[in-house]
Amino acid sequence: MKIGCVKEIKNNEFRVGLTPDNVKAYVAAGHHVYMEKGAGVGSGFTDNEYVDAGASLIDNAADVWNLVDMMIKVKEPLPEEYPLFRDGLILYTYLHLAADKEQADALLAGKVKAVAYETIQEKDRSLPCLAPMSQIAGRLSIQEGAKYLEKKFGGEGILLAGVPGTPKANVVILGGGTVGMNACKIAVGMGANVTILDVNLKRLEELDNMFGAHIQTLVSNDSNVERACKDADLVIGSVLIPGGSTPKLFKKKYLPEMKDGAVFVDVAIDQGGCGESSHVTTHDDPVFIEDGVVHYCVGNMPGAVPRTSTIALTNATLRYGLQIAEAGLEEACKKSEVITSGVNCYAGKCTNKNVASALGYEYTELASLM
Repeated sequence: MKIGCVKEIKNNEFRVGLTPDNVKAYVAAGHHVYMEKGAGVGSGFTDNEYVDAGASLIDNAADVWNLVDMMIKVKEPLPEEYPLFRDGLILYTYLHLAADKEQADALLAGKVKAVAYETIQEKDRSLPCLAPMSQIAGRLSIQEGAKYLEKKFGGEGILLAGVPGTPKANVVILGGGTVGMNACKIAVGMGANVTILDVNLKRLEELDNMFGAHIQTLVSNDSNVERACKDADLVIGSVLIPGGSTPKLFKKKYLPEMKDGAVFVDVAIDQGGCGESSHVTTHDDPVFIEDGVVHYCVGNMPGAVPRTSTIALTNATLRYGLQIAEAGLEEACKKSEVITSGVNCYAGKCTNKNVASALGYEYTELASLM
């Protein structure tokens, strides 16, 4: 199979879909890899490293798109890339379609075989291609939140850990999944007061056993969330429904009750966000203030640490990409329900229930199209 990878064009997105080691793996399996020149520079990988690994370098992105059977990216295609869609092309990347109907419409119109990292689900219900970025985003959320609590950014001017004789910051984490757990780990490590909320009692028990007396666990309901946010210095939104729109747990009505200069980091923004007051921001202009609360809603948070993020992501995505390349998407799906779970669009039809529900599409079972 002809495998392609191009430079990401999203604002301040320095990750890349393939490392030189990944290229070696595809080439060793008998496939041809075509890299756009300079695609890996933002993550610290030179063109020479890709050539040494067996890739062919192509001068521009359009030629790569037109040449390959499967395009491997990091982030969703942007509108300027939609004209490059074509019938039968396999696109393997993060898509987050529930928050992006324009992209979904373009993929369906182009009859692209769209495989989304974020909906690939193993039999134990884990999300292996989403997990590494969730780990990074969770850890970054505390790092960024601590920064924007500084007065010069509009924050209340509080140090997360405090010092002897001063109050520590109150950190509230909405959702106890991979993002929430990693945010909790960093917040606890920095010495903050941490409260974490989730609807799953079993998960709260696991977190309680993991962090013990260092955290407070609460059942996530509107009353508990409102009370926790009222006293919070930093709120982390880390809610996820695989492939679907994120529920709005962080309500606008909370804002006037919160501390002036408190910070809300909406990690779920790439799926629509879990805050009613959220809208997507970029690394160039990451925050806005509403009712005195600083909102950080960057849609590609892990792009801030591209070297770590690229290696972590491709460690997870390579195995499934090799399966698709070896057998073709159709045969790979017949052999693996895990691969099937990643297919969001096929032959002009929406093949993911949560995406279909979020966007008002008719859902079509993938097996009926093959």
